[in-house]
Amino acid sequence: MNDALALLIGLALGSVPFGLILTRAAGLGDVRTIGSGSIGATNVLRTGNKKVAAATLALDVLKGVVAVLVCQDLWGRDAGLLAGLAAVVSHCFPVWLGFRGGKGVATAAGVLLAAAWWMGLIVAGVWLASAFLTRISSASALIACAAAPIVALLAGDSTLALFALVLALFVAWRHSANIRRLIAGTEPRIGAGK
Repeated sequence: MNDALALLIGLALGSVPFGLILTRAAGLGDVRTIGSGSIGATNVLRTGNKKVAAATLALDVLKGVVAVLVCQDLWGRDAGLLAGLAAVVSHCFPVWLGFRGGKGVATAAGVLLAAAWWMGLIVAGVWLASAFLTRISSASALIACAAAPIVALLAGDSTLALFALVLALFVAWRHSANIRRLIAGTEPRIGAGK
């Protein structure tokens, strides 16, 4: 019963489409009609409004944090991780938007931060360093997600490492088109208009 409730809480929180809500509220139109069509912060940045993109990023991270912390506090670590995974999946496939959402990176970052703050900070640092070096959001996300299970394993937490691996594989799957563009050398850089 507790796991079912954790799953529902995670699904509900993850499915809030902050990128779409904020871009419409700012008079920027429907973010799904530009760039990748995603509702995530990277695509919101393509509107040219950095403040709305930053707010989208913060809120997408926050919904991952809240899903884990609320359910972990109520029913323990496993319920928190389950809620976090559900939040990432429902961010990517929100029922309200015909199951077309974001790529899950910011929400996954929030989940990792709430599950183990030290791992979340290290992964965020890896993303920042990668973004600085490559200027490619998708490459930075993939590198950071790949680092997460390694960091958890080095810390001796095999359960967290397995969870982080599942998240990393899911995020990589969501980035399959980006991976093809990275290989082809056609993936846009951070802040590019399309």
